[in-house]
This record gives sequence, C-alpha cells and structure tokens, in this order.
Amino acid sequence: MRKLKNSELDRLSIEAFKEAEKTPLIIVLDNIRSLNNIGSVFRTSDAFLVEKIYLCGITATPPHKDIHKTALGSTDTVDWEYAENTLDIIEKLKSENVKVCAIEQAENATMLNDFEVEAETKYALVFGNEVKGVAQNIVSESDFVIEIPQYGTKHSLNISVSCGVVVWDVFSKLNSIK
Repeated sequence: MRKLKNSELDRLSIEAFKEAEKTPLIIVLDNIRSLNNIGSVFRTSDAFLVEKIYLCGITATPPHKDIHKTALGSTDTVDWEYAENTLDIIEKLKSENVKVCAIEQAENATMLNDFEVEAETKYALVFGNEVKGVAQNIVSESDFVIEIPQYGTKHSLNISVSCGVVVWDVFSKLNSIK
C-alpha cells in the first residue's frame, strides 16, 4: 500500500465546491470560544459538503489567523454567516422546515447510533460552548437532542471532535437513504 500524493486526491476547486450539490446539513456554533475549534469545524464542513455554518454569539468569524490555522482555506469554500443571537437562527431554520438537533447530554436524548434520518429532510446540528455546552433555551427549542455515547471517565469530547463524529454519522446515514 502506498500513500497518495496531494495531486492524486482529486480535490474540488473552490469554484467546483461552490457549485457542488451540498449535503442537507447546517452547522450552528453556539458561543464557541476557541478559534482553533471554529477552524476545525470549517474543515470538517468542507470535507462533507456541509451547506452552511452559522457562527453565533461570541463565536469568532473569519478572517482570523487562528481560525485559518486549522481551517486551511475552508473558510473560502463553506458558506457561513454570523448571527448575534443563536435563538433567532434556530427560529429561522425551524420556519424553513429544517430539523434542529442540539448535540448535548440531556434527559431523553437520542443516542447518535440510534438517531434515524429522514429522506428529503435538512438538518441543523447545534454545537455548544466548550464549558457550558448548548444553551438550555436552544436545547428546549430543538426538534431533537442527540448525545454521543461515551464510555470512559470524562463523558465529554472537544467540540471539534464532536462535530467530526456527528457530521460523519449523519452524512453517512443521509447518503445511505439516497
């Protein structure tokens, strides 16, 4: 087995990415403090053709050198928008028939492995602050609360890791029902 060179990876150009059919997924970042986490979410979103990212509250926006360091140019490909109030975005998305999923540990949460996607449905995945998680008012307004099963002693993952795990899982499930 031989590692592939970058030139062999058949990567999309920025223009081709912009024109490509997107995965019916939207990411909402609710008050993320770490610029590196924000950049990592952009990179994950680029990898799985996420439709859009909403950066809310204290979440920083591009251009910023610390976001760029982990985003590696994906801030130029993935569509994004800043909103001061996360709840306003949640209400807007719900009015557009987007199913809002808070990624959080909560009563009656659906474990990620048990979460079933529906065909022809667009989902918004809400990821919260590194310390406080997704705000309670956002959890209360969500259509679903999805929890990542964890079995160790910490019961928490970095937000960029959580995003990678959940986006991959939902992306895979959406593609299996096409």
